[in-house]
Amino acid sequence: MHTLAQRIVRAVRLEPAIYEEVEADRTATGQALFVVVLSSIAAGVGLGISGPSAPGRLLFGILAALIGWVVWAVLTYWIGARWFPEPETKSDVGELLRTIGFASAPGILRALGVFVAWQQIVFAVANIWLLVSTVIAVRQALDYKSTWRAVGVCAWGWAVQVLFVALVWVFFGYSGPTP
Repeated sequence: MHTLAQRIVRAVRLEPAIYEEVEADRTATGQALFVVVLSSIAAGVGLGISGPSAPGRLLFGILAALIGWVVWAVLTYWIGARWFPEPETKSDVGELLRTIGFASAPGILRALGVFVAWQQIVFAVANIWLLVSTVIAVRQALDYKSTWRAVGVCAWGWAVQVLFVALVWVFFGYSGPTP
């Protein structure tokens, strides 16, 4: 059995086998949740969230990340396993929660955004890395042979998830970072 740290490193390295491993390990859902929270905290650190409202803003970011993770996993399940499956596709929401959760591991690198001169580059690279890791995670979880099918499923899921998170932000009155 691999440790959580080893799994995170393997996910950051984009090893397809890690997604097969966590897909099959029903006990890894808690670990996936931890990776999502850690990635969210890293984003908060990288954005330099500070001041008296920092704890609330960081907590809001974590909550939004957790909601987004669940929404994306459920959407990906419906889009990828129900609407556009391949003949080999056998999956459930739990498998997608675990694989997509571990796909957030590259987001931990966003903590390096604390170096303000690098912040935009760090976030751009981390976000691209997150997208690539999610495509790999979805391809493995849905047993796709086609990476392009996984890209399409992720694109649909991402668009709906971003819309959902934006609506949550509006609902709770979050207007973005303050100067």
